[in-house]
Amino acid sequence: MNAKDHHPPVISVRDVVAHYGDTLVLDGISFEVQSGEIFLIVGGSGCGKTTLLKHMTGLLRPTSGSVLYSGVDITTLDEDRLATTQQNIGIAFQSGGLFNSMTIGENVALPLREYGQVDEALIEGIVRLKLSLVGLAAAQHLLPDELSGGMRKRAGLARAMALDPPIIYFDEPSAGLDPIIASGLDDLILDIRKLLGITFVIVTHELESIRKIADRIMMLEQGKVIFLGTVKEAESSGAERVRQFFERRPDAHIAQRKA
Repeated sequence: MNAKDHHPPVISVRDVVAHYGDTLVLDGISFEVQSGEIFLIVGGSGCGKTTLLKHMTGLLRPTSGSVLYSGVDITTLDEDRLATTQQNIGIAFQSGGLFNSMTIGENVALPLREYGQVDEALIEGIVRLKLSLVGLAAAQHLLPDELSGGMRKRAGLARAMALDPPIIYFDEPSAGLDPIIASGLDDLILDIRKLLGITFVIVTHELESIRKIADRIMMLEQGKVIFLGTVKEAESSGAERVRQFFERRPDAHIAQRKA
């Protein structure tokens, strides 16, 4: 047993049920994330990964269930207390989520100016530091459209780190990137965790990234948890859907239709 298993989890998701209209999207999801862990949420398209991420960050409220940060259930908080809690959560969006009319430096500075109560004289130095951490020190004065896809992802990560959150959520960090750039982003996530001790919760379906960075993975299928454990445990799982995912095999009925 790892030493960190003796400490209370930093995140606890308990029996979360969520609907879009009458459609059940998340069906009784429960799991915990330990401090400093890189925890990956995986599964096929439409399984509920991104929806779960939105509920964990308070962007959506579940039909029932709870999402606890260090024992505080954010699903019960009013808007002001939720906003205060969300300042301790960094979110890096799939597209980078950057404002195109702002420079990269201005994008990273935005959370500091909006929420950080940071002296204006200190903001530029903080921005340079965050951009240096993701290898973009020279890009501070560029606009998002002047960056490559991989650089925009790094800039989004820098902004997510602006307020020094203990937890960062990253939605599909490798999506749309070539394998070399994606591998470099994986290395960056590992380096930041090692350097700053940040807890990462990452949504992805990229097998190379899963194998490289995950401490544990949780696999969803039709809004339910069908696996929770390490990559090694997943690759030796007896569950057919888990094996299909890791072996890149289609469902039998799909293969038959293509034959």
